[in-house]
Amino acid sequence: MYTFSELKKASKLEIDGKPIRLAVLGNVSTQFLSKGIEGFGKLQNLNMQIFDANYNQIVEQLINDKSELYCFNPDYILIWFGAEKIYEEYLLEEKAERKFFANHYIEKIKQCWSYVEKNSKAKILQMNFTEIDDKVLGQLSLKVDTTFLYQIRKLNYLLDEEMMADNRVYPIDLKSVQVDLGRNNFFDATLYYAAKMSISTNSIPYVAKIIIDVIKSMQGIIKKCLIVDLDNTLWGGVVGDCGLSDIEIGHFGRGEVFSDLQRWIKELKEYGIIIAVCSKNDEKVAKEAFEKHPEMILKLSDISVFVANWDDKASNIKLIKETLNIGYDSMVFLDDNPFERNLVREKLKDVEVPELPEDVALWRNFLQNKNYFDTVAYNSEKSDRTALYQAEYERKKLEKNFETIDDYLISLNMKATSKPFEQNFYKRIAELTERSNQFNLRTIRYTVDDIERIANDENDITRYYTLKDNIGDNGLIAVLILKILNKEEVFIDTLLMSCRVLKRGMEECIINNLVSIAKEKGYKKIVGEYIKTPKNNMVQDFYKRMGFEEISENRYELVVDNYKQLKTHIDIK
Repeated sequence: MYTFSELKKASKLEIDGKPIRLAVLGNVSTQFLSKGIEGFGKLQNLNMQIFDANYNQIVEQLINDKSELYCFNPDYILIWFGAEKIYEEYLLEEKAERKFFANHYIEKIKQCWSYVEKNSKAKILQMNFTEIDDKVLGQLSLKVDTTFLYQIRKLNYLLDEEMMADNRVYPIDLKSVQVDLGRNNFFDATLYYAAKMSISTNSIPYVAKIIIDVIKSMQGIIKKCLIVDLDNTLWGGVVGDCGLSDIEIGHFGRGEVFSDLQRWIKELKEYGIIIAVCSKNDEKVAKEAFEKHPEMILKLSDISVFVANWDDKASNIKLIKETLNIGYDSMVFLDDNPFERNLVREKLKDVEVPELPEDVALWRNFLQNKNYFDTVAYNSEKSDRTALYQAEYERKKLEKNFETIDDYLISLNMKATSKPFEQNFYKRIAELTERSNQFNLRTIRYTVDDIERIANDENDITRYYTLKDNIGDNGLIAVLILKILNKEEVFIDTLLMSCRVLKRGMEECIINNLVSIAKEKGYKKIVGEYIKTPKNNMVQDFYKRMGFEEISENRYELVVDNYKQLKTHIDIK
């Protein structure tokens, strides 16, 4: 971890790219934390620009629509109610009223959110609350609802409940940092009384990291795939040498350590992370462990892409990337062997390769603390896409049986649908805007509330697209949002597509459909824009390929009556 001095120095770096504007508001001193966030962000190649509000001016800044905060026009607003200041407010309450303290305080916080939602389009980053145990009743404090320990824990619970109900609010788990570091390391009483700082300078880098983790997720910088080795990684021993019955898993040898690691990996899969295998092994022998060992937690059905052969692992990870159509920087690779880790680091520099501790018993906590899979979007209905990727692997194998790509695409018998946004799919649509980076023309991020507003705005035209074929159903794979400019023109605000359906003619199908929609509604021109990001180079000439004319730099126009239908083998309804 960086030191605070290193972050202060890094805060002065000049970083290219679109500025990310963060406002920091606290009822405690925030200057050092703001400097730490700026420095940590720049070390992650984020062009962070910070507005640090004056001490204890949260409500004053939020309630006034002409305040310095709103003049700064932030993308994100961090709100931090420090527990030490909350404790001071709690002590001013009459003892009989203290049992209602958490309920009253959560209403104060919700009012702050409402000010933001009224005056700004910024997303809210809300700190939760560290714990203070004033020891007035010792252990019994847990059973007495007027104690501060009881109320601060209740406040954290109420905060979680309210954040679940507000899609513009994103949690910052400050309490987890306090737990990891310990209160005596996290809090410096001398510093608090001298400068009203609720966290020690040694803790600032850890707090800055969790804030930047969330901002990176909001910027679409996320890990999507965990690639794992097998021998001495998912189980102890080498299955090809010791045999199925003697690998360490479950109750045999160090088996519980590997079982717990597998349970965590399976949990990642259940929440939408792609799991792939990359192993130097005989495929049949390797798969047998998943199929026949009674204590394996992970099953073949949990693995999206299973690559086991004697090729070098960098080459096999390239194969996995091509199958999944994701970037190398979306991948984390686990391997017990330092040689294999170094090989992948050297050949595939964007793949995250953790330097695992020597003791496998430490692996799970080590990986959890790294927090590789932070995300800001989760759709419970569509969290498990393993079957989708397994089907894609089958498509790639099938493709090799055809002489031409057209013959292959025709054989798939692809069917697409195009429909206006529907409430059942708001979460999935928002998730796609948050997570899609490569095939994304403008890379505008939207929350679920934003999608609902757009769906009901008469000045917007919306479509989502699904695709299925003989092998499987890809589900909802593309999003289109049109803004009505005037009686004759519409503007493509959002056009994005999942990369797993690339090169099947779906992009041509969408443009054909888009032109049909515009013609049906009487619009003469369609205006498009390409906003360059570090990840969307694949679509920089998309509009030209689709028949649009470039009218200025990265601005394109299509005359509807001049359009010629593009070739595609997809039937759309």
